[in-house]
Amino acid sequence: MKKLSFEDINKSAFQMVGQDWMLIGAGNAENSNCMTASWGGLGVLWNMNVAFIFVRPVRYTFGFIETNDYFSLSFFNDKSKRILNFCGSNSGRDVNKTKELKMHSIFYENKTIIYEESDLTFVCRKIFLSDIDPKLFVDKSIDDNYPKKDYHRMYVGEITEILLNDQKR
Repeated sequence: MKKLSFEDINKSAFQMVGQDWMLIGAGNAENSNCMTASWGGLGVLWNMNVAFIFVRPVRYTFGFIETNDYFSLSFFNDKSKRILNFCGSNSGRDVNKTKELKMHSIFYENKTIIYEESDLTFVCRKIFLSDIDPKLFVDKSIDDNYPKKDYHRMYVGEITEILLNDQKR
């Protein structure tokens, strides 16, 4: 893995997150999980380069994010869409996703799980969280995204490292 600077990223955050999707990973060397996400963003907040993600408490990955100080965001090329599809449609409670997909997870610098198969990974230090409160929706139609009333928790993470996989398997 090669470390990159923020200036090296020349892809749109709208494309990376909303169209290409990302894999949110969290955990440690003994126990971890990942999930596919297409909601979130990248930007600057509190004078830090940050990523913000949204995870429902019912998701298995939620517990890993809650109990760890770091999480990762992994981005894949078009040929790896099967990884994102599988991780988005299967729960870690029911199946070991990395084993099933023959993925190789790495406990990166004792911080969080990253994946050798990803093209680009952001390592994020959790700095803020907040539960989505439907009473605060200015546009009330947003609530239509929550037929089960299972509102997300938002996490903001300082992006501490950007890793390019220059030796992809």
